[in-house]
Amino acid sequence: MVQLTAIGSSSIAVTPDELASKAAVDIMAAGGSAVDGAIAANAVVGVVRPTDCGIGGDLFALVHEPGTRAPAVLNASGRAGSGVSASDMRRSGHARMPSRHPATVTVPGCVDGWLALGERFGNLPLADLLAPAIGLATDGFPVSPEMSWNLAENEALLAGQGSAAELYPQGGVPRAGSWLTRPALAEALQRIAEEGRAAFYEGELAAAISGATGSLLTPDDLAANQPDWVEPMGLELLMGHTAWTVPPSSQGYVTLATLWLVERLGGSSDFDDPQYHHLLIEAYRAAVWDRDGLLADPDHMKLAPSELLNEERLFERLARIQSGRVTAWPAPREVPGGTAYMCAVDGQGIGVSLMQSNFGGIGSGLSAGTTGVWLQNRGAGFTLEEGHPNMLAPGKRPLHTLAPSLWTQGDRLSMLLGTRGGHLQPQLVAQLAAQQLLVGFSPGEAQAAPRWALNDFGPGRGSAPAFEEEIPTQVAAGLTELGHNVGLVERQRHWGPAAIIRLLEDGTREGAADPRVSTASVAVT
Repeated sequence: MVQLTAIGSSSIAVTPDELASKAAVDIMAAGGSAVDGAIAANAVVGVVRPTDCGIGGDLFALVHEPGTRAPAVLNASGRAGSGVSASDMRRSGHARMPSRHPATVTVPGCVDGWLALGERFGNLPLADLLAPAIGLATDGFPVSPEMSWNLAENEALLAGQGSAAELYPQGGVPRAGSWLTRPALAEALQRIAEEGRAAFYEGELAAAISGATGSLLTPDDLAANQPDWVEPMGLELLMGHTAWTVPPSSQGYVTLATLWLVERLGGSSDFDDPQYHHLLIEAYRAAVWDRDGLLADPDHMKLAPSELLNEERLFERLARIQSGRVTAWPAPREVPGGTAYMCAVDGQGIGVSLMQSNFGGIGSGLSAGTTGVWLQNRGAGFTLEEGHPNMLAPGKRPLHTLAPSLWTQGDRLSMLLGTRGGHLQPQLVAQLAAQQLLVGFSPGEAQAAPRWALNDFGPGRGSAPAFEEEIPTQVAAGLTELGHNVGLVERQRHWGPAAIIRLLEDGTREGAADPRVSTASVAVT
């Protein structure tokens, strides 16, 4: 049975899968850093949960070193291929960017991200870090219920692709508990372990990736890829904590803006009080409503990324939020999500908050030939609107939903927090942070508490939050009186899995995994 909570004073990791959590702490016990452990965990998740992440996707990470105020931040997201064109897409009949199409495949940044993280913060060679994933892909692993469900959902999409056979042995969906091997992916990972970057971004594998896109993404595009160390975005929030996230092209600023507004709105910190939920929902709606009109590759944004958290801009939104009614805001376009979040802290106090993603489940549904590598559809985050800062164009990064967070108090790491969930990520992270830092929940209590999600922001249509049905009756009733159109749903596995590590001043680390996904786990040494 997976472990959902754990307390310790040494190495700790929380990931979407118990095999990945074990790999992370084993690597740290062998002398690896938290970053080494996170890379090992990431590679394992890519093997055992291919509809969450894999080496065909992107990676973002924040890393804290003891004694430093601000984390190091890596944007290892890829850019659109040199063969894409918004006008070509419109001429072919697309009024908006499709969710799956060869043009949605951007350069996979994951492997370059591993190498950049390892060079700066790693203790062990990449071959050691990939060994657990290679072993599982070669020798096999039990299929989780989530993997079986997801492969069933994607069977029609993936059928006929060169890498489909190892996911659908005997031509059918593998049952939960059955044994699965991924020899093609094992070979690709082994080549990366032995040959490094060139094994992925050059040669046969690069040619296969390019071929899967009809050469919209070229071998030269892959060879030229480069991750970027960027300045973090941070705000002082909630009980003396500073929250840090990845700047644009990430949507992480929405989390920080939401919590900045919540803190200044004051109000209740009682989870069973409708006012607590009302103000958190309204703060999120105020922070996110114009995201899609602004967020893009930072080199193409019409508003400087630093202005997204400008206090004058936030105070204007604060003034429109009322404790007694719902405010109407325009609607962002819904974006799908297929993401894995993991976090780890080692015995020396280095902490890493890492997200890696294919985007829409298993991504584009295109595999790089028979290599076992499935390619992301991150380019679905572009728009085809002429003149828009996020318009599809060669060499651009699209609007990115990955939004990990890292929290500090002074120069002390205090929390690592993130979740899967596509465009829902900022609202889910804001809820989990507020439950711990305002309400006073433990990490485990925050994970177990019912969540809400907002998908519909239609002009003039108000607020329609869907709550998990465990929400107290008086909360739903009170929010309805305030003008929210409250819906109740069963517990949603795609509203997670979230991962949390809290670090107390005495050195204690408390980790909590998400009960919404059966494989999510915490591991300690």
